Amino acid sequence: MPRFLPSLTAALAWGAMFPIAGPALDRIDAFHMTSLRYLIAASVFLALLAAVEGRGALSTDGRTRELWLLGTVGFAGFNLLTYVALDHIRPQDAALIVATAPVITVLVVWALGSGRPRGAQLALTALAFVGVAVVISHGDPGRLGGSNGLWELLVLGGVLGWTAYTLAAARRFPEFSPLRYTAITSALGTISLVGITAIVVLAGAVGSPSASDYAAEWWRLLYVAFPAAVVAVLAWNDGIKRIGPANGSLFINLVPVVTFAIAIAQGYRPGGAEIGGAAVTVAALAGANLVARRPQASARPARAAWAATRSLNPLKSRA
Repeated sequence: MPRFLPSLTAALAWGAMFPIAGPALDRIDAFHMTSLRYLIAASVFLALLAAVEGRGALSTDGRTRELWLLGTVGFAGFNLLTYVALDHIRPQDAALIVATAPVITVLVVWALGSGRPRGAQLALTALAFVGVAVVISHGDPGRLGGSNGLWELLVLGGVLGWTAYTLAAARRFPEFSPLRYTAITSALGTISLVGITAIVVLAGAVGSPSASDYAAEWWRLLYVAFPAAVVAVLAWNDGIKRIGPANGSLFINLVPVVTFAIAIAQGYRPGGAEIGGAAVTVAALAGANLVARRPQASARPARAAWAATRSLNPLKSRA
């Protein structure tokens, strides 16, 4: 099997997730969909953890509260915000914003005082965000901050929440294996997801989908739970082991490409500004990653900061 195949598999699965999940939100709200998705995925992760590392690995080592908080910020924060926004914005816009996660992580690490990224990284990061703005505005700057602005900010907020979650893995739980951190935090985060869903239902903010709603969207629900969660996460982690985090993170740039390709296959015809903006974003993100990989003897803190992220992002390592 080619060494890059697991990373490619994960990128393809995540790229298809947005256009597949989007239509299901017409019948099943973001709260119920996300809760069901991780009830399934967390159960699989816990079973895998017990089988691979033994039942003792299911212990939180007395840090349940911290792991619950991180699982809530990561899973409830990122997934709920993204899925709620996906009910109002185009899948390709959401995918493009989510794909900026690696460079956002670098900026957060910098803000925490762990090292300044290179000037070229900052320039390429800025260029990537310009490309995102061009796509979501259809090339018209006057449309930025319009009716969709809030929903796009929700996606960005979700990415920031996932950034905090992934950075905590390396900083707070280095003794946990990726599978253990994933399984425990996803399970605890799912408790929060179910609790939040119950609250919004009792408050009358959303209704409860019927059995026929679930039946009508069964294949979409299975996709977001298995290929886009369980399979993609395991494939991504295997890919990182095979080709390294630097090479693996390049595949994240394929996520919005896949999403755009599916939208076009479904009949959407993007304008020249959208195509150009998406191309600029993907190229800038890839360039920022390649710049970060070059040795820089005079900037050890910056190298350490980038290495600390280990290509963590909302779509892969511990989702």
